[in-house]
Amino acid sequence: MTSCDSPPRAARTGAAAALLSALLVGGTVSATPAGAAVSAVGDICYSALPAQAHDTLDLIEQGGPYPFEQDGTVFQNREGLLPGQPTGYYHEYTVITPGSETRGARRIVTGEEHREDYYTADHYASFDLVDHGC
Repeated sequence: MTSCDSPPRAARTGAAAALLSALLVGGTVSATPAGAAVSAVGDICYSALPAQAHDTLDLIEQGGPYPFEQDGTVFQNREGLLPGQPTGYYHEYTVITPGSETRGARRIVTGEEHREDYYTADHYASFDLVDHGC
């Protein structure tokens, strides 16, 4: 897999559910590699996402094609807000912002676990883990 390839969604398994469960009950997650803190990550219901985020998630499920060349590239997590993982674990995708002449600030960042999708509306200043069950 090259740095531009996105990992197959079907290969992702339950760590996101464990993360979400810990967040919902107010706990912490200590089983994340490198002892990463997840306190900087909130949560958001799938139904509360903007329609364009739904479109992006649909494209990810389908494996593309994506509207921007950068979509599907490795997200480095330089901000350190997402749980610490090895390089290549996270990938980023543009959420189109109507009226914007650029890619805008909205993104979906995926982890390798099944449905481990994070939404940012402020270009990586904050993240919300998407709860696909609501």
